[in-house]
Amino acid sequence: MRQTTVRPASEPTRFRPGRSPARRLRTVRRREREAGGAVTFAHCLHAEWIKIRTMRSTLYVLLGTLAFCAGLAALNGSSAGDEFAGLTPADQAVFDPLATSLRGYLIAQITLGLLGGLVITSEYGARTIVSTLASVPHRGRVLTSKAVVLVAVAFPTGLVVSLTGFLVGQAALSGAGAPHLALSDGGALRGIFGGGLYLALAGLFGLALGTVIRSTTATVTTLFGVMLIVQPFAPALPGGLGDWVTTYWPPIAGGQIITSYQDPDLLTPWAGLGVMAGCVAVMMGAAHAVFRKRDA
Repeated sequence: MRQTTVRPASEPTRFRPGRSPARRLRTVRRREREAGGAVTFAHCLHAEWIKIRTMRSTLYVLLGTLAFCAGLAALNGSSAGDEFAGLTPADQAVFDPLATSLRGYLIAQITLGLLGGLVITSEYGARTIVSTLASVPHRGRVLTSKAVVLVAVAFPTGLVVSLTGFLVGQAALSGAGAPHLALSDGGALRGIFGGGLYLALAGLFGLALGTVIRSTTATVTTLFGVMLIVQPFAPALPGGLGDWVTTYWPPIAGGQIITSYQDPDLLTPWAGLGVMAGCVAVMMGAAHAVFRKRDA
C-alpha cells in the first residue's frame, strides 16, 4: 500500500525556490507595513498617554516643578520688593515685576525638558522600545504621538506654573510696596500664556535630545548646558559672538516672552519665542531622521 506523506501543520512555509534574498526582504517588509497599518494614530496616542501617565517620574516632576516655582516666586518677589527702594532711579526705571515673579521658568524648563527626555530614554533603558516598534513599525507615527502627548501634558503644566508664579510673586511685591502687576495689566496674560508655550517647547526640546542621545544622564547634562550654563557666560564671550548669543541663543531669546520691560538690544517677546520654536522644530526634524534610520 502506498503511504501518503502529510506535511505537519507546524512546519513553516518556505519561500518558493528561486526567490532572491532582496525579494524575500521586500516581502517581509511589506508584511510588517501591513501589520503596522492596523495600528492607527489614535491607538498610538492612547498607548503613549498610558505610558506617560503611569511613569512614576511624571507626577514627581510636575508637582515638584509647581512647588519649586511657587516658592521661588515668593522669595524673588519678597527680596526684590525689599531692595526696590534702594535702587538707583535708572534701575527702578527698568525694574521688571513680571520677570521677577516668573523667574522659576529657569528650573521649570529643565524639569519639563527632563520629562520630555524620559518619554523616550526610559524606553531605551528598559528596552521596551523594541516591543513598541514591533507593534508600530511606522517610526514617525511613534515619535509624533509621543510629542503630541507630551505637549498635552507640558503646556497645561506650564500655564499652571506660570499663573501660580505670577500670583504668588505679585502678591509678594505688593506686600513689600514695590511695583507690581494685576492680571488685567498689559503683558501679564502674554507672559503667563507665553510661559506655558515656552515650557511646552522645552519639553519637546528634551524629547528631541533624548531621541538623538538615547541616554537619560546625557540628556540631562545637555539640557543643563544648553539652557542654564550658556546664559550667564554669554556676556563674557568675545566681541560680536557674545552679542549674538545674548540675542539669538534660543533659551535666552525665548525667555523674553516672560518680560514686561523691553530691552532695545534684545528681541521682542514673540520674536524671541519664535526663535525658540524654530530651534525646537529643527531638533525634532533631526530626531525624526535619526529615529527612522537607527536600529532600536
